[in-house]
Amino acid sequence: MPSYHHGNLRPALLAAAERSLRQHGADQLSLRELAREAGVSHAAPRRHFPDRQALLDALAETGFARLEAELRVALDAAGAGFRPRLHAMAATYLRFATEDAALLELMFTSKKRAGADRLVAAAAAPFGLMQDLIAQGQDQGILQAGDPERVGVVLFATLQGIATLTNGKLVPPELLEGIGQTAVDQFIRAAGPATSAPGPAGKARQ
Repeated sequence: MPSYHHGNLRPALLAAAERSLRQHGADQLSLRELAREAGVSHAAPRRHFPDRQALLDALAETGFARLEAELRVALDAAGAGFRPRLHAMAATYLRFATEDAALLELMFTSKKRAGADRLVAAAAAPFGLMQDLIAQGQDQGILQAGDPERVGVVLFATLQGIATLTNGKLVPPELLEGIGQTAVDQFIRAAGPATSAPGPAGKARQ
C-alpha cells in the first residue's frame, strides 16, 4: 500500500483524477474510487476535497495552470516574432484541447458556476496570454486595430471548432497540425489592417 506523507496526497489524488477523467469522463469521478486507487482510507481524500465538487474545481484550476505553463513555454521557444508566436500558441492550444478534451470541457463548465471566482481568475492567465499576443500583432500593424479580445475571439472560436471536429473524429488527428497552421494564416490575412484599392473609376474603394 502506498505511503503518503502530509502534502503529497493531494497532488497524487489530482493526478489519479486527471487520468480517470481522460479515460472515463467527469461522470465517473469518485472520491471513494480515488481513495481506493491511492491505497488510502475512504475518508483521507476529504481532508483535501470536502466533496466531489471541490475535486472538480481543483482539477479545473490545475488545468488552467497547466495550459498557461504550456503556452508560456511555446511562446518563449517561438522567439519574438508575432507570426511564429501565434502559430506556436495555436498549435499548443490545439494539442491541449484534443489530448485533454474532457479536462478542457470541465475547465470551461466549472468556471461558469456561480461562486467560481478562483476558476475565473485561473482562466484569466492563459487566455490573457492569447489576448496579449493579439495586442502585439496590433501594435506591429499586422492585425487590425480594435479591442484585442474582440479580434482574438475569432481565432479562438476557429481553434475550438477545429478541436471539436477532431475530438468528434470528423477530422483525422494526423491533419490537425496542418489545419491549425492554415487557420492561423487565414486569420492573419482576414484580421489584417483594412486596405483600399483603386476602383474602376480610379477612386479608392471605401
